[in-house]
Amino acid sequence: MRRRTFFLLLAGAPGLAARSVTVKLRSRVEIFKGSGQWREAGFSYPLPLDRTAAVICDMWDKHWCRGATLRVGRLVERMEPFLGKLRSHGVLIVHAPSETMAFYGAAPQRQAILAMPVITPPSPLALSDPALPVDSSDGGCDTGDKFYKAWSREHPGLTIGPGDLISDDGREIYNALKLRGITTLLVMGVHTNMCILNRSFAIRQMTKWGIKCILVRDLTDAMYDPKDKPYVSHNAGTDLVIEHIEKYWAPTSLSTDILAALETSGSAPPPAR
Repeated sequence: MRRRTFFLLLAGAPGLAARSVTVKLRSRVEIFKGSGQWREAGFSYPLPLDRTAAVICDMWDKHWCRGATLRVGRLVERMEPFLGKLRSHGVLIVHAPSETMAFYGAAPQRQAILAMPVITPPSPLALSDPALPVDSSDGGCDTGDKFYKAWSREHPGLTIGPGDLISDDGREIYNALKLRGITTLLVMGVHTNMCILNRSFAIRQMTKWGIKCILVRDLTDAMYDPKDKPYVSHNAGTDLVIEHIEKYWAPTSLSTDILAALETSGSAPPPAR
């Protein structure tokens, strides 16, 4: 049954005709190696829609920190239409709400990824991992809450489409990407200084496995309390972590820029095979 579900969904996936849109990416470059002098660098990048997926990291229905729950709710309002537009252009959407797979056990989008043939990832690239610019060693909650497991599923404001996939396992998601010839992963969700970097399906590990990651920087947030170092506002703390990712791990883009590229491209998904 699992294999039949997998092949049915794969048969409905977009065809392999090359389609791309030009998007704006932002990175950071060190002017002179070892100088510590970094500058923002912007460039255009041809995003191949048929070889691009989006992963939604830990956008839970409820977080143990009230401040985080409120900010996730606001992100959902902007993320949902963005995902709908990506989906309409044939981009694979992967829902990755960690520690909630029991809730989705019978979902066809969960069964489909479980039915896929297993591909062994390559040996991970040896990449440096500098310290983060914010201190969240106490959990990073800015509303004074105590930790407990508050989540049970993904936020219900996000649609799980019939052709989407559900997994919180990096190897499962890597399988899905490789089987579909996907080389680029748009990463969004929470939190930049924690799960966005550290989950097995997120930026660090996927980059080490050779997947080109792009952080959608206006659809993410940090877990940071301004009472901790470097003693800046919550939004400024998030910006510092985004800059860190741009320096050491992946370029970023804005959902608004990607949407604008999709709107002006005139491209549409090829017929399903």
